[in-house]
Amino acid sequence: MKQTIQLRLGQHLTMTPQLQQAIKLLQLSTIELRKEVQEALETNYMLEEADEAEAYPGGETAEPQGGPAGLAEGAPTPSEPSIEREVQAERDEIPDELPVDTRWDDVYDSYLPVSGGGDEGGDFDLFAQQSRPETLHDHLQWQLNLSRLSPRDEAIAQVVIDAIDADGYLRADLEELQAALAGALEGDDPSAEEIETLVHRVQSLDPPGVAARDLRECLLIQLRQLPPDLPARGAALAVCARGFDHLPRGDVPALMRGLNLGEAEARAALELIRRLNPKPGALIAPAPSEYVVPDVFVSRHEGAWLVELNSESTPKLRVNADYARLIRRADQSADSVALKSHLQEARWFIKSLASRNDTVLRVASKIVELQQGFLEHGEEAMKPLILRDVADALDLHESTVSRVTTQKYMYTPRGTFEFKYFFSSHVNTASGGECSSTAIRALIRKLIAGESARRPLSDSKIADELADQGINVARRTVAKYREAMGIPPSNERKRLA
Repeated sequence: MKQTIQLRLGQHLTMTPQLQQAIKLLQLSTIELRKEVQEALETNYMLEEADEAEAYPGGETAEPQGGPAGLAEGAPTPSEPSIEREVQAERDEIPDELPVDTRWDDVYDSYLPVSGGGDEGGDFDLFAQQSRPETLHDHLQWQLNLSRLSPRDEAIAQVVIDAIDADGYLRADLEELQAALAGALEGDDPSAEEIETLVHRVQSLDPPGVAARDLRECLLIQLRQLPPDLPARGAALAVCARGFDHLPRGDVPALMRGLNLGEAEARAALELIRRLNPKPGALIAPAPSEYVVPDVFVSRHEGAWLVELNSESTPKLRVNADYARLIRRADQSADSVALKSHLQEARWFIKSLASRNDTVLRVASKIVELQQGFLEHGEEAMKPLILRDVADALDLHESTVSRVTTQKYMYTPRGTFEFKYFFSSHVNTASGGECSSTAIRALIRKLIAGESARRPLSDSKIADELADQGINVARRTVAKYREAMGIPPSNERKRLA
């Protein structure tokens, strides 16, 4: 192919470093923002935390123009015009806006460390060195090491433990375990009876019910490990062993007929079974706690809904006036250049924080304005809302609203919700209006809560009930919403007694 020079016209979107930083801060959650601010404070000596009286809400400095906000107590306080004149020198070399499609490191020594790890590098992460939580496999392995087993039995038990999932169930049958052990042990390959013996040995370990092949066996293992003199233990064993098919529906009359039990005895057995754990592995490896810090607080005052930022989670920063005074006009030393660079980046960082908090507050206020029915009457009054509605009302881009509503939380009198919770699709009503899918879920949940235990509502019946209220919903839509809420179908909700 012959090389030629061609001239082409085109358009592409480029962003200034300031816009890149503002977008980065906007999409951070409160916890991630705290970490980002702490890294900025540790690496940029021009930044320092401001007191309540020295900073406005939203992270702005006490000086509206974004200049120095003063000194700490006990230090001589220079006048604001003198500080501004001393800082003014950096404006001749450092522009207020960097060229588009530019990175921080192209012009200045970035004070923010590289985020992430792996191939991109990054600072030493202290929390990454913490020990990982104990898993079910670790817990069983520890008990196996304390058991007095022969090397052969220990190897077989190890393979059994490896086949147990996080819920505590043994997901491999005897043939698969035999195939996994073929040729791995000295002497003959283990028989099915030998493997079954070691499976029962693992089932005796903690937590009760571990290594069961199915739910029925899991419940039986837990019941057998209870004290023999426990009331209803024998009846519960009989229910799981011979009447397990009637257990999901709680069919007391069928259990009484099939197992020759009295009504009180059958009900006591069912109550005991309900206290058992169907997923014993979850006791050893609980999900890590996830803490939610609200970004805004919503309260009602004198009949009006008020929205305010969480002052505890909103960083308040200012420029350190002591370091700002060190900048001198016409001083091109390396220290002065470094001071100017850090000062400009500190100002950009403070400005980005102020922009982030202002955008979060505007979006939260608009959501509260549009969803006052939910705050006053609950989920059934939730209105359909999409990102474009808020974006058009606030003259923002839809992607900006999407960033604001991700991992941001709102504390309301009805609980703490993520911003995205207030957005839902709509369904047309018989009157020509619209109804939120969240409101429809609430209505479905209300109808099911008030149904008869002997004659639960089917999906078709629920759709008819909603149609009577003017909401036209197909049966398959009702089934989809019901399954999303974790509600079983009508045949599994039916109770005969």
